[in-house]
Amino acid sequence: MTHPELESGWREECGVVGLWAPGEPVTSLGYLALFALQHRGQESAGLAVTDGLHIDLEKGMGLIREAFKDRAPTLPGHAAIGHVRYSTFGSSSYANIQPILASFSGGLICLAHNGNLTNSRAVRHRLQQQGCTFQTTTDTEAMLNLIVYSQAQTVEDKIAESLRQVEGAYCLTIMTGDRLIGVRDPYGFRPLCLGRTSGGGYILASETCALDAIGADFIRDVAPGEMVIIDRSGVRSRIIETRPRLAHCVFEYIYFARPDSVIDGLSVWQARYRLGRQLAREFTGQADLVAPVPDTGIAAALGFAAESGLPYIEALIKNRYVGRTFILPDQASRQATVSMKLNPIRANLADRRVVLVDDSIVRGTTSARLISLLRKAGAREVHFCISSPPITDPCFYGIDTARSAELIAALKSTAEIKEALGADSLLYLSRPGLMAAVDDPGEKNMCTACFSGEYPTAVDEAENPRPEEP
Repeated sequence: MTHPELESGWREECGVVGLWAPGEPVTSLGYLALFALQHRGQESAGLAVTDGLHIDLEKGMGLIREAFKDRAPTLPGHAAIGHVRYSTFGSSSYANIQPILASFSGGLICLAHNGNLTNSRAVRHRLQQQGCTFQTTTDTEAMLNLIVYSQAQTVEDKIAESLRQVEGAYCLTIMTGDRLIGVRDPYGFRPLCLGRTSGGGYILASETCALDAIGADFIRDVAPGEMVIIDRSGVRSRIIETRPRLAHCVFEYIYFARPDSVIDGLSVWQARYRLGRQLAREFTGQADLVAPVPDTGIAAALGFAAESGLPYIEALIKNRYVGRTFILPDQASRQATVSMKLNPIRANLADRRVVLVDDSIVRGTTSARLISLLRKAGAREVHFCISSPPITDPCFYGIDTARSAELIAALKSTAEIKEALGADSLLYLSRPGLMAAVDDPGEKNMCTACFSGEYPTAVDEAENPRPEEP
């Protein structure tokens, strides 16, 4: 998917950060780490800091620089958690910005969440029947209330008991006055890693690029079903729950994660490069050059060029000053957004047969505009090559996707999609090719439900609708 802001297709999920770093500037470190995760959510951001007695929480709508402006946590603290959000459950509103804060028998507790619970409505209803009130429409608050109302004796036991009642995807950073906790769901849908700061503290983050941003050293990935507890005595680990299989989101490697991150031992950039090499092996057409749709198609296009022997040439230049929050005033302007965001290099396209590499197709409207753009710039042929299989089913685990009836590959054959896009040929990467590129040929470690409809957990699309529109 080319550009979520141009086409209502895949959109980023969320990013979480947690810091335990006594004597270090946790507010500044938290900001830097969140900036590194900005690609995971551009809707809102929040940062909470504690000194052990109080929690200072600041949050706002928009990108990080817009969300905080001149407002910043001023509490000199030893721990912090942060969040960048795109809503996958619950509307886009100030009330739903994370982290969220509550009071419980042990004091204050603050929580940030990446993922999506598939039984959130049932959990919420049960809590309301017990007299619990809600201030937001998020599944995150349902988890926080489970913890707050738990009768277990310790914070760790409250969290463990609560999470055994939820289903779906979650990576959490949780902060109290005296500890930082990170939790990953037993399937491992979303990534979470642990690092060591230069001052001897610890960081939890959705991706390793956040560790790099603050000069922290990677220790390891948090294991599926694991709770990591960090306090003044160091780091402890506790396994809450296990599953017979894993279900890491394969789209982290195809599109979502930053290419400089390493997730569960696999380099995202290397995975995308290998996707491109495999795509070239499956391509049977003739072409003069390979070009990416920037930015997420770059590594795959480089791999395609290396495998095929075709020259890698830029065909589209991205205007980096048209941001994701850019709002256009009317329909005519919105239809012109592709040409505002991406502009062809005519000299590289004139009378050339072009392999255009992108990561996925959702509805296809943006893809059709891109192909038309290349043709108008002089391309003789456009062969559209996609470094993932056709997306036929929605995601219920923390990525905002169209419903099944809106996914072009659920409605049309590949030949029909090719005609609809106006391409000379259309090639999707095969599922075996994808799984080989991400080191999971047996499909035992990755979730591929968006390509197959085979969900690792029980889901009901009617019970898990798309989020309310902003």
